Amino acid sequence: MKYAVVKIGGSQYKVAEGDEIVVDKIDGEKGKSLIFNQILLLVDDQRIQIGQPLLKEAKVKAEIVGQFKGKKIRVATYKAKSRYRRVKGFRPLLTRVKILSIM
Repeated sequence: MKYAVVKIGGSQYKVAEGDEIVVDKIDGEKGKSLIFNQILLLVDDQRIQIGQPLLKEAKVKAEIVGQFKGKKIRVATYKAKSRYRRVKGFRPLLTRVKILSIM
């Protein structure tokens, strides 16, 4: 099984060919192809390559499947002993990405 650990927008994801992952918003429209070159680990059956910190020749090709808003996140703040309470919320912007190939 071929898979890689990719750094996308400050987070690390384990991806294989054909996977669909949800990441923080990436600018682009549906169908746009992307190439991720920050590969930390690459496993191809028996061969394992570990980057120090990144692999120079490895790349992951992907395409944007869609853009959407995530589930609402509730943020509550309060100050003790002063009866101050405040609740805010927001919905993060997310992108669904399909992994096409690992090179």
